[in-house]
Amino acid sequence: MLTYIIERDIPGANKLSASELCDISAKSNEVVANLGEPYTWITSYVAGDKIFCIHEARSPDVIRRHAELGGFPVNKITEIAAVIGPATGK
Repeated sequence: MLTYIIERDIPGANKLSASELCDISAKSNEVVANLGEPYTWITSYVAGDKIFCIHEARSPDVIRRHAELGGFPVNKITEIAAVIGPATGK
């Protein structure tokens, strides 16, 4: 599987309540469980009017299917080429 960052435009995302974020998470988990193929939601970041999600999937088409079944917007899908951090520079 490949790793992707998914950009979702959701006006007011940073103002969603904990309950609303819980509902979104539960829906995503439900869709992943019933997708019928390997798919891993790693994490998501809420920032401003966007949610950035890190998912593992076979292709962008599978990510689009997950989004369609869950009712989530998908504005951009980018394959992650590498992961770096403080330890990378040592």
